[in-house]
Amino acid sequence: MTLTEARIILGLGPDEDPRPHMAEFRAVREKIAEMVRASPNEMLAQRYQEGLVEFDKALAVVREYLEALGLMPREADHRIEDAVLMKRGQPVFVAANEVRGETDLPLLPVEMPVTAEPAAGKANGRVFRSFCWLLLFLTIAGFGGWAYFKLEEERKLMDDARVAFLERQGAIFIDNRRWPEAEESFDEIEKIYPDSELVVQGRRSIEAGMVEEQSQFIGYWKGEAIASFETGRWADAESAARQVLGKYPDEKEIILLMGKIGSAKQEEERLAAFNDVRKQVEERKFDAALSGVRELIDKDGNDKEALALLNEVRAAKEKAEADLVLARGLLDRAAERDTGQFDEEAMNWLREAVSLAPDDKLILAKYEKMAAYTRTIRIPEDVKTVQEALAAARDRDRLVLAEGTWEGPFLIGAAVELEGVSGKTIVQCPAGAGSVISIRAGVKGARVSGLTIRHLSFDAGDERFSLVLVGGAHADFSDCHFMQGSGHGLAVMERGHAKVVRCRFSENGWNGMAVMGLGSLLEADGNNLNGNFQNGIESWNEAAVILRKNTCTGNSRNGIHADNGSASAAVFENELSGNGEFGLVIGSAGSGQVTGNKLFKNFLGGMVVKAKAGNVTVKDNEIRANGGPGLVLDKGISETAYLENRISGNAGEQVMTGLDLSSDK
Repeated sequence: MTLTEARIILGLGPDEDPRPHMAEFRAVREKIAEMVRASPNEMLAQRYQEGLVEFDKALAVVREYLEALGLMPREADHRIEDAVLMKRGQPVFVAANEVRGETDLPLLPVEMPVTAEPAAGKANGRVFRSFCWLLLFLTIAGFGGWAYFKLEEERKLMDDARVAFLERQGAIFIDNRRWPEAEESFDEIEKIYPDSELVVQGRRSIEAGMVEEQSQFIGYWKGEAIASFETGRWADAESAARQVLGKYPDEKEIILLMGKIGSAKQEEERLAAFNDVRKQVEERKFDAALSGVRELIDKDGNDKEALALLNEVRAAKEKAEADLVLARGLLDRAAERDTGQFDEEAMNWLREAVSLAPDDKLILAKYEKMAAYTRTIRIPEDVKTVQEALAAARDRDRLVLAEGTWEGPFLIGAAVELEGVSGKTIVQCPAGAGSVISIRAGVKGARVSGLTIRHLSFDAGDERFSLVLVGGAHADFSDCHFMQGSGHGLAVMERGHAKVVRCRFSENGWNGMAVMGLGSLLEADGNNLNGNFQNGIESWNEAAVILRKNTCTGNSRNGIHADNGSASAAVFENELSGNGEFGLVIGSAGSGQVTGNKLFKNFLGGMVVKAKAGNVTVKDNEIRANGGPGLVLDKGISETAYLENRISGNAGEQVMTGLDLSSDK
């Protein structure tokens, strides 16, 4: 660079002394340097840096000129530093041509060419410097305007790229059902381009996706809730319904379903309370039963079944009190005959007394004393196994089984008394091994009490063993539980006789109790038959029955089915409810009475009387609320003979006549 070019850049006239202006030049240089440091982008910083380098070069030429004339001292630390540019966003200014202490230098005479008008030359120099400053300003301003438009163009390109990214991101969020993140993406697009159609389309997609998700979510959990409800799994149904209500609390169909679930749970709890009351009655806990039924009435004073149950409990308690009086009378009669020797009649009185009042300590003590007059074999204290005890037993021996589980099968070959602890002594065997207990033909007077009798497996074949078989023998059963038999719970056949008192029959593969064949007799009193896979009680092929005060509920077919041929059927005061077909079917009987029974809520209907049972007296029965007709009469049977029954509230006809039932079993 020449001295003249340097003077032009610095705005000096051709004859103007530069020394007085050195401080001013330094200040100007610092302003340009600050512009480099404060540049908003790398491009503008580069432009300013180039101007700074030119300014430093001009200043260096002038300094060299003054130093050559001896007008400024040479200093070792005077140097020119190259300008260094860093990456965009990080400009670093490196000082060049630093001038130190120039304003303190004395003015020295300088031999310079003398012009004709020195004063005018100085004035022209000042004008020229002003022009240079103006030119520098305009150059910087012009470059700034160009840079501004360049930056705006870059900014738009960046905005477009950002919008494209946000659009793709929002679509991915929508596909993955991440609605809040998708909303944020389109909100940001709206901030960049407020009127963008992309925002409208994106929000529509979000709304449609949310509606689809809601429909799928509700549909799935509603299906789960309904399926669980229909199978009686209330907790699962409620849990599934709450999945919907947790997100969509106003879903009307689910709200209605929750109401149904609540009602079903209440009904289940109500039925459970009814069963608890009945169980307490069976266990003779009458005060607890009364308390339970009063709680039911407190919840709903118009619950007719609860009010009826209250009357039943009161009647049962009154009967127990009356039975106790009778039992004490039998105890007194037996005590009068107690001579220290075995007395069969006295023992029969005591057995009856124990049946009437099983919790009375006086009666039990007397029974134990007089029973000891016979031989008592305790298992396992005296004999290790039941089979050993039975093999050694004689008539009138008493075999007492301790609490626990005993593996059969067992054959009773003498008129022994086999006793267990009710609910705690279990006898069992596999279904294929035979009946758990068999009474040998010809045995008269065997007694079984206090046992739980069950099969360990199930045989689905046509020929199945019953839990207990009485074939051609006479036996009494009391306070036993016949459960999970492959065939019948109890089978009486071949002129066998069985008396069954206060026993339970549940979940047996065929009937709870069955009696068949000419000369066979079943007498059942106060038993509970529930959940058996055919009938609660069934008789056929000339067998006779005397059935009193039994409860048959929830059996897959009928509560009682009597097809006795010419034998008699006496059915008194039984409660037959909730069975899969009818409460009572009288298929045939030569004579008999069906009186005082209650038949309700059986699925197909209340009672069926076929033509071959036309001689049986049927009166004073209550038949109500069954799922079909109340009373079905075979063709040829007159309705007038059945007017003394109370029939109401059944789903079908109250009395259905004229049907041909001859082909039905």
